[in-house]
Amino acid sequence: MSRRTTELLYLVLAGAVSTMAYVSVYAGRFHEIDRRSILYGLVFVVIFLVLHVVVRIYLPQADPYLLPVTALLAAIGLTEIFRIKPSLALLQGQWLIVGALLFALTVVIVRDHVRLDRYRYLIGVLGLALLVFPIVAGTTVNGAKLWIRAFGMSIQPSEFAKIAIVVFLAGYLDDKKVLLSVPTRHVLGVPVPAAKYFGPLVLMGGLALVMLVFMKDFGMSLLFMAVFVALLYMATDRIVYVAAGGGLFAAAAALAVWLVPHVGDRFSIWLDPWAKADTTGYQLLQSLFTIADGGLLGAGFGRGFLLYADRQPVVPDLQTDFIFAAIANEIGLLGGVAVVLCFLLFFWRGMRIATQAPDGFSKLLAGGLAAAFGLQTFIILGGVTRLIPLTGLTLPFVSYGGSSITANLILLALLLMVSHRTNVVRAGTEVERRRLAELG
Repeated sequence: MSRRTTELLYLVLAGAVSTMAYVSVYAGRFHEIDRRSILYGLVFVVIFLVLHVVVRIYLPQADPYLLPVTALLAAIGLTEIFRIKPSLALLQGQWLIVGALLFALTVVIVRDHVRLDRYRYLIGVLGLALLVFPIVAGTTVNGAKLWIRAFGMSIQPSEFAKIAIVVFLAGYLDDKKVLLSVPTRHVLGVPVPAAKYFGPLVLMGGLALVMLVFMKDFGMSLLFMAVFVALLYMATDRIVYVAAGGGLFAAAAALAVWLVPHVGDRFSIWLDPWAKADTTGYQLLQSLFTIADGGLLGAGFGRGFLLYADRQPVVPDLQTDFIFAAIANEIGLLGGVAVVLCFLLFFWRGMRIATQAPDGFSKLLAGGLAAAFGLQTFIILGGVTRLIPLTGLTLPFVSYGGSSITANLILLALLLMVSHRTNVVRAGTEVERRRLAELG
């Protein structure tokens, strides 16, 4: 069975699950099943079938599992958003269409990800600009200054910045990895390479710390620092960079807890939410109660206790930061674990693509994108379940948010490009190799 046939079969399965879940929620809300409920589910299926056709034409050798996993996660997210607030589900569906269009444009225009390495510095500057812009002209939401409001819409530039910065770091580290791996001096007893090669890297690490202080966003700054350190370790295989990066961020976080009230409040809630149960700790406690209420199997889509009689969610921001609580409530512990396994599958396939890639840039690009996806998932799930302090990140493909779903579909397109090139090179297909050489 070919890769694309395998992908199609799994997409049909994901489409069946999404349609049944949507019909279940529709029946629970309106106490009936009509053609509209099935039609909405089929529209979702059509969107991903179109993406499948794009992949079949332009990336026939790409990984067959990433797109179906994405479809399943997006289906679960759309279903729960419709369950919580139908009007937002319509908007999320529109953003999904925009994301699908950006996915197709990325595949058709870029064609071969190696071409991006030529523009690494331009892409890096763009990523930095996207990160800094909210500090200058951003809007504060829930204590963090992450959003840009324009034309009646809210955009989170950092979602797109993470992709641009991964592309830059992949190109820069692939070019300088040998120089960064060879120490030329000692600082505080630690062997380090020449300082001139660390300039762009120090800028990236410093930016993560600036985000922590000025944007008051612990989650996104942690994500950028973690991705930066992960890529640095992938390129050089030096554990000292991991220790240094982790220690630097821990020191900055401790300072931010003391100096930035919003960050300090997040840490105090994490340590003892009961002390502020009627104010800032209410959201986290309600999330924990909602997850626990789902039990082992849950009540089923559309039948959990997510809304009060006045249709207000039992957890504030349930459709964004806390959507995993809604999922665990309706499909229980087993269903929640299954969703987490879907995220792990996506991360594992991304890392597998990275390890098999034929060149350094491709390895670092795929590894960085997979790390960004996996770390973001861990940070938000850890916050919702009180494993780590609560952050304002979105759950990829699942949470409500146009910036998140469109950026992650671009991330998916880049991973599929790396996978396609890798499999073409490994298979030794002469025609495809010649086409890639022309593109490169």
